[in-house]
Amino acid sequence: MDTIYAVSTARGKAGVAVIRVSGPDVEHVAKVICGGVPLPRKATLRVLQNQKGERLDEAIVIHFPGSASFTGEPVLELQVHGSMAVVSVVLECLSRLDRLRPAEQGEFTRRALTNERLDLTQVEALADLIDSETESQRRQAMRVLSGDLGRKAGRWRQALIRAVALLEATIDFADEDVPEDVSADVLALVDQVSHDLSTQIAGVGVAERIRDGFEVAIVGPPNIGKSTLLNALAGRDAAITSEYAGTTRDVIEVRMDLYGLPVTLLDTAGLRATEDAVESIGIARARDRASAADIRVFLTSDGVAPGDLFRDEDIVLRGKGDLLDEVGQSISGLTGKGVDALVQQIGASLEERAAGAGIATRARHEDAMRRGASSLQNVRLMVSEAEPNVDLVAEELHTAIRALDSLVGRVDIEAVLDEIFASFCLGK
Repeated sequence: MDTIYAVSTARGKAGVAVIRVSGPDVEHVAKVICGGVPLPRKATLRVLQNQKGERLDEAIVIHFPGSASFTGEPVLELQVHGSMAVVSVVLECLSRLDRLRPAEQGEFTRRALTNERLDLTQVEALADLIDSETESQRRQAMRVLSGDLGRKAGRWRQALIRAVALLEATIDFADEDVPEDVSADVLALVDQVSHDLSTQIAGVGVAERIRDGFEVAIVGPPNIGKSTLLNALAGRDAAITSEYAGTTRDVIEVRMDLYGLPVTLLDTAGLRATEDAVESIGIARARDRASAADIRVFLTSDGVAPGDLFRDEDIVLRGKGDLLDEVGQSISGLTGKGVDALVQQIGASLEERAAGAGIATRARHEDAMRRGASSLQNVRLMVSEAEPNVDLVAEELHTAIRALDSLVGRVDIEAVLDEIFASFCLGK
């Protein structure tokens, strides 16, 4: 296997830049550029030099043996001064060494997967952690990265293997002293796993929203204060405002962190009947995005939302509250009237939803669990028959096990690896 190297820190000038080397030739690399192999897992100050003995930099060097490294193979970490010139000259030195090559995207993590330092769900969680922007995204990624989903999948697998063993014992040892009817024990194990799968499947949608972001659409007729409210919530002039109706023609998006949750605010075109072709397209887009949003904030003149778009979780307020005498359900992005209360209401609603998030966070996870749950449903139906075919029941259990094995990457992973690792930087 090749020895690979890459910069693990962001490009550009910094106090420190980290260059990682991983593979069987790490000790040779250390001897050439560091003057020797440092003690394992001990930060050591070394002068880095090239093959000609020219001084390149002073760096903190750490050597990780394969048994104690992220990738599961020997790793050398060079913490050099973070100038682009220093990084460039060290990389050039590494490129001139035999049997070394630049790492591909995500190759360090791919080797960790190959060497069973991580399972596939942890690899995905690492990508999510790197991309996380809010506290809820960080917490969710850390739960999966710590192995919670993998451990659940391991318990499900163990229970189903126990069920298979009970069934196959009745086949292989029919003449021995084994129970003739193990249906009750098998069904108890199947029902336990099925219940857990149902719980996790139900939480995938919310978990995906935490990972990708919730959407809140501001909806209402033209010139009711939607764009002004968006700007007030965003804290900047994200949308053009004017006294002329129909100014907003397309959906304007603003990303924000709301109580630790990722939220995208949508300013939509004013809803009205119009003969303007361009405005009609904007209104159609507004309806589509509003329908798909998690929450709709309706700004109206009379406090009544359009029935075809309204959902129970939606918020209805009278717009341009600065022009109204009432203290109640009105809002003004211009003066800030009611804005804090709206933020609190949206935040409380989304926090309540986020509480229902499961550990599984991706459509791939949901697909694997649904396939497993479907097979277990078939098992229950077959076991409930008057004279179940034990061979077929056992095979269906094996099908469920294979589905759950694909969740953590024991089987059927090649099709998804390239897509997953494409999101990683070179040094990870």
